[in-house]
Amino acid sequence: MSVITLFNSLGRREEVFKPIKPGQVGIYTCGLTVYDRGHIGNFRSFIFADVLRRMLVATGYTVTQVTNITDVGHLVSDADEGEDKLEKGARREGKTAWQVADEYTQLYLSDMKRVNLLPPTVMPKATDHIAEQIAMIQAMEDKGFTYTISDGVYFDTAKLPGYGRLSGQKTEDKAEGARVGVNEDKKHPSDFALWKFSPADEQRHMEWESPWGKGFPGWHIECSAMAEKYLGLPFDVHTGGVDHIAVHHENEIAQAQAARDTLEANYWLHNEFLLIDGGKMSKSLNNTYSLDDLAAKGISPLAYRYLVLGAHYKSQLNFTWEAAQGAQNAMNKLVDTVRLWDKPTEVDQALVDEFMEHVRNDLDTPGALAVMWKLIGDEKLPSSVKAATLLALDEVLGLALEDVVGRPLKISSEVQAVLDDRERARLAKDFAASDKLRADLAKLGFLVDDTPEGQRLRELR
Repeated sequence: MSVITLFNSLGRREEVFKPIKPGQVGIYTCGLTVYDRGHIGNFRSFIFADVLRRMLVATGYTVTQVTNITDVGHLVSDADEGEDKLEKGARREGKTAWQVADEYTQLYLSDMKRVNLLPPTVMPKATDHIAEQIAMIQAMEDKGFTYTISDGVYFDTAKLPGYGRLSGQKTEDKAEGARVGVNEDKKHPSDFALWKFSPADEQRHMEWESPWGKGFPGWHIECSAMAEKYLGLPFDVHTGGVDHIAVHHENEIAQAQAARDTLEANYWLHNEFLLIDGGKMSKSLNNTYSLDDLAAKGISPLAYRYLVLGAHYKSQLNFTWEAAQGAQNAMNKLVDTVRLWDKPTEVDQALVDEFMEHVRNDLDTPGALAVMWKLIGDEKLPSSVKAATLLALDEVLGLALEDVVGRPLKISSEVQAVLDDRERARLAKDFAASDKLRADLAKLGFLVDDTPEGQRLRELR
């Protein structure tokens, strides 16, 4: 296997990647909490994990990727306070928590396809693995790492000497930053819930019997339990956003060490935040954009994927509509160019090797994109060679170019009819009708540009 260098968040060290089993890699990717629609910040993280997987496959590894669906136990506060996000979503929408979880899970699966994520090898739901979570909590209890208070069973972080190794924070540092007066029954502010009791005065939509009483699991235990079931402990790589480091992933590590006396994963890789117009993404600012929000402004999911690839995963990425349009323009240029190429023949291995050097170097996707554009602009290479080489690069980039390389744009009679109606509206200077027909074309998956030579149709990719 070729040398791969990864920047490991555990100890902040850069090193040569060595999987536990030769030729095989296990990856656990923190998935979506399905109480609401996934936003583009979520999908930055998922795209990063997808490129990691694609790079490993292109290098010759067999990859098992587990991506969880959190459909219970994720409270609105990292301090184990407040409501379960699914129960809150259910009240907001006048549905059961089960209905909300199913609705947003289906949207999540659809959005994954739109940004061309490889389907996870396993995509387990927390609610399908309650027994595994209870068993892991019992293992921690047997070893003296838990205690029970009025609202649930908690992990005693003071009992684990290495707690804080991922974030670099000591328990006392976490205590200093904790909010005053939050769950004063906890022994230490950094202690976290393993099992929460159902409120005595209400019935939750999601609750189960346990050795400690009726309730539901905490957020962190699901990932440790499901990772153990499908990958074993330890496994190779755990991915997620930097917001998971200080609490969620720190607590996952603690659970694996306490229950099984092992580190959960050997490599922890975290992508940086997605900023919106230089600031924070939040519902209060109304800027938690979905893929549908982008599409409404003419930005395709694949153009968003291209935008994400243009920044290193360890660098903050600032989303602006201007930057998104720039990514869409780049995709338009790319697609328009490669449609005119001949059918693919042989690969230029030197360019593939140059490309792979970048992605194997801690996923240097900006450098990889530069190699792609170098290939596209090479006037000496036959287009058939460029076509084959680009498709090889796209096995890692995931821009879904197999449908466009060497394939002229074909449109249906329905699309042509709308295009003809719009041309007549334009000639009649009926701009309202023209704009409506432009929107109709967008719904059919096409953008139209007005040029001195007439309308120019392009596929929304």
